[in-house]
Amino acid sequence: MTRALVIYCHPSSESFTAAVRDVVLAELAAEGARITLIDLYATEFDPVLSPEDFAAYGSPPPPVAPVADHVAALKAADTLIFIYPTWWYSHPARLKGWLDRVLLPEIAFGMPSHAGGDIRPGLTHVTRLGVFTTCGASRWLTFLIGAPGRRVLTRGVRLLCNRRTRIAFAAHYAMDSSTAESRARHLRRVQRRMRQLLR
Repeated sequence: MTRALVIYCHPSSESFTAAVRDVVLAELAAEGARITLIDLYATEFDPVLSPEDFAAYGSPPPPVAPVADHVAALKAADTLIFIYPTWWYSHPARLKGWLDRVLLPEIAFGMPSHAGGDIRPGLTHVTRLGVFTTCGASRWLTFLIGAPGRRVLTRGVRLLCNRRTRIAFAAHYAMDSSTAESRARHLRRVQRRMRQLLR
């Protein structure tokens, strides 16, 4: 059985991002997945890494206690999905803070074992990664800037996962000038990407 952790981040329950979330959840339910949904705004997730947590960050044990439920959900998942709006070409503060506070050393990655070494993957149980976003900017402008939000998740987080992890990505670009037709078309795209991811 698929065990999915869905990280959803948008302040408005009426947003188009909420419609994207609903399509993702419907596809997971149709697959019979066990779903854990974390709504970062509804739960008022604190994105700030405190000085105390930062002091404990680099040496074991990592500062898990303040985010223990999130870490437990992450450890139990084989499918990790992010749904969010792209603001200033990247993630909303709450989502960036979730990455800072939950993807901890010895949880999401191993610290370097020797001088000059690099981090080691810690999410090898994750075999599917989904990233679904909306962008006010156009596709060409987003890629001119370098699409940092997409890259952090589809490259940075992907690097921490299983070597064979499959990725699904879909973005509705130019949301600020979107139409009912473009939004409906995007929801169909999200549905297709989810079905491919869950195959």
